[in-house]
Amino acid sequence: MAANLREAISQGEYLPGTTLPKQEELAERYGVNIKTIRQAVGQLESEGLVTPIRRRGTVVRERPPMRRLGTERYSKKKWKYGDTVAFIADREASGRPWQRTDQTQTVALIEADPEITEAYGLQPGSQVYERARTVKDAGRPTHTLTSYYLPEIVEGTPLVDPTPGPAGPGGGLAVLTLQGYEPDHMSETIFARMPTPEEAETLELPAGEPVMILTRRTYTANDVLIEFARGVHAASRFSWTYDFKLPE
Repeated sequence: MAANLREAISQGEYLPGTTLPKQEELAERYGVNIKTIRQAVGQLESEGLVTPIRRRGTVVRERPPMRRLGTERYSKKKWKYGDTVAFIADREASGRPWQRTDQTQTVALIEADPEITEAYGLQPGSQVYERARTVKDAGRPTHTLTSYYLPEIVEGTPLVDPTPGPAGPGGGLAVLTLQGYEPDHMSETIFARMPTPEEAETLELPAGEPVMILTRRTYTANDVLIEFARGVHAASRFSWTYDFKLPE
């Protein structure tokens, strides 16, 4: 039964954003009982094809994901010589509208956890600034990104200002440059896992949808680490695009 509904969705019989017929109607159409329909819909929900919405019913999820650029999203022509921060670069590449307030953040001085301590070479118990952002697309959360900075680098800068939106023209990379720590190269690691209950709630994930975890380290030309960041992305809301020259 799930295969029939899955095919109907893939063939465009039930378009993204529309509500599936009531379960009684589906049972009558396919000649099965309500329990079979309920199980089939539950399977589609676990696959991320549909999601239940209160007072609406079971809605077919929007499938075209946002394009998340690879190296190009960090191009200096965007943030150093322009005013396009990374999440805005993704929106423009995907042909989606955006507002600066699509990004909100909280800032706190915290004790570095073991991973951050190792990355920066700190003593246990050292403090770092945590800048935690939630990014939305048309009011719907797409991902969170949390950056960790050494206080001596960012103290008194827009990077420790919790005002919604990027940290001024050019965003955080421009702020670091003005502080004398111009970003030169990055290292990104990506893997998938199931979300924690808190992540599922924050990103408004349907049951069964995984998240893509991004870990990013940003360095100066002299290999000084100036940002350690972790991102949690709703897997179905992004496609990841990387353009690069093949190494020798």
